[in-house]
Amino acid sequence: MKQTLLALTLGLTSTCTFAQDRLSIDDIPTIQSVIQSSISPNGKWVAFTRSVPRALYVDDNGNNYAELYLVDDKGVERPYITGKVNISQLQWSADGTHIYFLAKLGDDMYTNLYRIPVDGGQAQLALSLKDRSIGSYQLAPNGKQLALLAKPGADKSEKELKKLGFMAEVYELGLKSQQLFVLGLDQAGKDLTPQALDIKDYVSDVNWASDSASLLIKTQPSALIDDKYMKSQWHLFDLNKQQVRLSLATEGKLDEAELSADGRYIAIIGAEDKHDPAAGRLYLADADSGEVKDWLPGFKGHISEFQWSAKGHELNFIAEVGTQNFIASLKPGSSKYKKLVKEGQFIASGLSIDDSGKRIALRAHSAAHPNEVFMLQSGNVRRLSDSNPWLSNKRLAKQETIRFKAEDGVELDGVLIYPLDYQAGQRYPLIMSVHGGPESHDKDGWLTNYSRPGQMAAARGYAVFYPNYRGSTGKGVAYSKLGQNDYAGEEFNDLVRFKQHLVNMGLVDSKRVGITGGSYGGYASAWAATKLTEHFATSVMFVGVTNQLSKFGTTDISNEMHLVHARSYPWDKWQYYLERSPIYWAGQSKTPLLIMHGKDDPRVHPAQSMELYRYMKVQGKDVRLVYYPGEGHGNRKVAAQYDYSLRLMRWMDNYLIAGNTNMPDYEIDHAARLKAVKDQRKSSDKM
Repeated sequence: MKQTLLALTLGLTSTCTFAQDRLSIDDIPTIQSVIQSSISPNGKWVAFTRSVPRALYVDDNGNNYAELYLVDDKGVERPYITGKVNISQLQWSADGTHIYFLAKLGDDMYTNLYRIPVDGGQAQLALSLKDRSIGSYQLAPNGKQLALLAKPGADKSEKELKKLGFMAEVYELGLKSQQLFVLGLDQAGKDLTPQALDIKDYVSDVNWASDSASLLIKTQPSALIDDKYMKSQWHLFDLNKQQVRLSLATEGKLDEAELSADGRYIAIIGAEDKHDPAAGRLYLADADSGEVKDWLPGFKGHISEFQWSAKGHELNFIAEVGTQNFIASLKPGSSKYKKLVKEGQFIASGLSIDDSGKRIALRAHSAAHPNEVFMLQSGNVRRLSDSNPWLSNKRLAKQETIRFKAEDGVELDGVLIYPLDYQAGQRYPLIMSVHGGPESHDKDGWLTNYSRPGQMAAARGYAVFYPNYRGSTGKGVAYSKLGQNDYAGEEFNDLVRFKQHLVNMGLVDSKRVGITGGSYGGYASAWAATKLTEHFATSVMFVGVTNQLSKFGTTDISNEMHLVHARSYPWDKWQYYLERSPIYWAGQSKTPLLIMHGKDDPRVHPAQSMELYRYMKVQGKDVRLVYYPGEGHGNRKVAAQYDYSLRLMRWMDNYLIAGNTNMPDYEIDHAARLKAVKDQRKSSDKM
């Protein structure tokens, strides 16, 4: 077997060699996936957007492109708008003749509303605002109106003063509220300055009633993310009277809401109470009285999304249960649901139902592929798109869900990817990849990306495990609260339990276990490198928490932290917060630690990484800190993602495969790779 171009040009030290049939680090930045899918009113077509990464060492820095395609019910694909574009928020016209979308095309300064004919032709500007971008929109069912959400644009004096140097910012004050506009489609045009509806709060979401006479609107007191999480509320707005007719009384986190076709009911995804870590309860509200009832009381999972059928009273929804999910339907007046797609087929999202209610388009991924377009009809599911045909030539490692009970009786599960070419009786190095949140969970689907090594590491000879520690979602509200008021307690002790279980299976070498994760998973990785240092040979921490005292004072979600995680304030128990911080245990650390962080992260301040780095560096411990300028709470641009993957795997290979005791080189020779790519392009041009 010969080494990859990656290892040759970048000096990635590793004992691993690769064949062309294995997934490599170089493959990760080329993976495409479906972002959104929307079925036509007649069910014959599905419009979808596909995420296309920028070409490494070729394209300017930026996020992935998003291209527009159409696929029919037999899987025949048609490209509509491709290239260096970013298409989003697809919606069909009521008559099915056009696809609407948001984009900046040509010389656009702002994000505008476009439409493209289904039977062919160029994209046409449908609507633009004079001095601002359109944030989102919803077409009315009658095909005559649309609702727009947009923030006020900057006035001329504001821009002029900024040029003159007057740029003082009063933190968390003076934020612009997103406003709601309702226009007739016959009023659509260029550089409009419509009048916003008289709604004082920030409007974050909107949904039409089927009669197009009312709107469900979601508001929050301000633009602050903390207000979005903890203070959102749904209202029913009467367009004729220009006023809120009904406000729905819910508490805690809040997700989507939608009116039934006859306008009698409102389905809502919300929280059990203000201490519920995630919006995953399904509620049914009476549209006249506003009475809200739990539609699936005691459900041991989380509802992630839904959509009413265009006719009748049937609600279709997706439920997350353990490492799987399923699609089901139910009717008002009953809590008994019918499964349309059972667990184990794929991980579904993005329901889109045609006017007949007989065809459902969706996105789905599995252990074998990232998100693709699927269609559900008469109990049968068909895959319609193939974004990565080259994946069929790659051998992927075995993947399965692992379940067991902790000694205290708590049920634990996670997803295990075996080493490629696994042989029973042989022990392998392990990378434990810990999810963030903690109000989240890993599903038994596609688990490989730039920061989560998955099949990429399995091809290098690793076992990779994704633990759903206590406090994860997917098992009901009570389970998701198990980590509250116990930062880094039993939730992270579960990580040791997972490790020991895999060792007891005969799969893992207990002395060659690494850990990585981002956000709360970064917190776990820092805790593993300090408090739990004897259990982990190396660690890679990403945008992670290291000091719970300073984290509270530097995050944009301190209220959410208090209500659904800590259940206390730092000043209530200073010593507790300190002792639940990795910096407190830095002195005993023996685990080499690589720290990576977006330099513009608003959620977990970059200083969190600096603190632990400095605490360990001054003691002469093996620690390295890498900042990514222009990146926030997770890397979004392909170059930063690729650099991250290289550093992650080089760090793991250095300690877990090569068995080195010194840190690997800190430099990545991108210049050599750039030259190789340029030389290759020159050779191709001459042919």
